Amino acid sequence: MKVLQTIYIEVLGDLRELDKLLLEFNRIYRDFIPCRDWLECRLALAEGFTNAVRHAHKNIPPEITIEIEVLLRRNYLEIRIWDYGSAFNLQEFIVKTARKHNSWLSSGRGIPLLNKIADRLDYQRTKQNRNCLLIIKRFSDHRSKNTTTEQKNICMDI
Repeated sequence: MKVLQTIYIEVLGDLRELDKLLLEFNRIYRDFIPCRDWLECRLALAEGFTNAVRHAHKNIPPEITIEIEVLLRRNYLEIRIWDYGSAFNLQEFIVKTARKHNSWLSSGRGIPLLNKIADRLDYQRTKQNRNCLLIIKRFSDHRSKNTTTEQKNICMDI
């Protein structure tokens, strides 16, 4: 499927960069994206970035950047987040946290949340000794043909 738009975002490995990241991410929004799907994509990006900063870049200076690539296609969005931390086994982590099933955990809920949002969630170590988290979110068929300005503003303001 044809890529409609691609954006690249590079931010410091610092949680204070999250607002900047989300503002840049908003550039890719289009009216045909259902609001709920858009908000889930924003949440997935925020969660993926937060995990990269808190875990992958935990012992790495914040000047070392985290890179994000977003590809918009007609029916879905692809988000790739590259970090320089140690690799981990994503599927094993998902299985392990599913067994705990404790909603009162102080951490460890981000990946299960990403797994629920994403239609595809993958994590690979690259040849450049970086990790790439891939999040693919397909758009639902519940699109309103007459999205109001107020609805668009709600999607963008959150």
